[in-house]
Amino acid sequence: MSKSPVSGIIAIATLASVALAGSLAAPAIAAPAPIVIAYEGPLTGAQANNGIDMYRGVKLAVDQVNAKGGVLGRKVVLIKADDQANPDLALTVAQQVKDAGAVAVVGPYNSSVGVVNLPFYIANGITPVQMTSTNDTSGEGVTVQPKNSQISPVEVTYMSKSSGCPKVVMLVDPSTYTQGMANRTGAAMVCGDGVPVASIPITEGLPSYTAQVAQALALKPDILYVSTYYPEGSKIAQAITAANTKVSCLMNLANVDPAFVTEAGIPASQRCVFSGIPAAGQMPYASSYVKAYRTKFNATPGVWGTFTYDSANILFAAMTKSGTTTYGPVLKKLLKTKDYAGQTGPITINADNGNRKNVPVYILKVDKTGTFVIDTAAMAPAAPD
Repeated sequence: MSKSPVSGIIAIATLASVALAGSLAAPAIAAPAPIVIAYEGPLTGAQANNGIDMYRGVKLAVDQVNAKGGVLGRKVVLIKADDQANPDLALTVAQQVKDAGAVAVVGPYNSSVGVVNLPFYIANGITPVQMTSTNDTSGEGVTVQPKNSQISPVEVTYMSKSSGCPKVVMLVDPSTYTQGMANRTGAAMVCGDGVPVASIPITEGLPSYTAQVAQALALKPDILYVSTYYPEGSKIAQAITAANTKVSCLMNLANVDPAFVTEAGIPASQRCVFSGIPAAGQMPYASSYVKAYRTKFNATPGVWGTFTYDSANILFAAMTKSGTTTYGPVLKKLLKTKDYAGQTGPITINADNGNRKNVPVYILKVDKTGTFVIDTAAMAPAAPD
């Protein structure tokens, strides 16, 4: 039997009403809010080469985790915080990070900046995976890079190899990290006569350090120990070369940057050895990072981007394990990081102070291509925490 036209219209109208009601009852679900994190470091200024490399390390980690669906089902958004390696900007930059809604920060890099603004980050519930090496910032977040107390024993072992207690004269930038390193290493290099190791101050930004090198050499040292950042260190290397001296030279970790070689030139760079970390291409665990970095940025990775890459990834792992981005639970999981397979090597965090155990610290030299490489002849074992 055929249906009446009226009943058909009623049925259609009823179905339309049900469909409309369903659409009103089930609106489209908005995407969850993104997780905002910051990279803080010297993106402009004299140390910008380092800062850009470190930013790229975090950027690579963020893009990779977002390609896998983000963290906790949320996209990660990365913001830049340029402190120019200037402690006077530390709190201003940290406030900008807070105002942007960041829940975590990778950085800062410079110790003189970190001693100022790491307490601010912690007080405002922003989780820091910091890059400072001064022991003054131990316990303020976590770090995967070496601390002064882990670098100094490698330097001391190297300098003591030939004669037990050589005469050392130091050229020292009085910044937080460099002065702290000089104090620690200098105290360990005092010989049996108890005479303190001589220290000559280095003022940042001078066009030449010929006079300071001459002053140091006049004290007839066996070794010149240079505790500066690379803009000054490269000029000191040139002055040492020009002095035509046979005195040995050891520069500390803050000078390890491709820009050092660019500025000083290969012959002057080869005049010294360095404590520190080689560029990513020389790191035994970093091959996948190097390949991805070159593909993404069409550039050669430097030293510290590998460490910020690992920093971002242990942060994401801690957020995932804690099920939140909140400071307390995330920090608790970060402190429990154990045997994480990082590009800088296995990472275990000391829960007592937030510092990495068994850090990769080496004695380096510059090869004929201008690359920092591990000096196997001079190398001492890495110092445990």
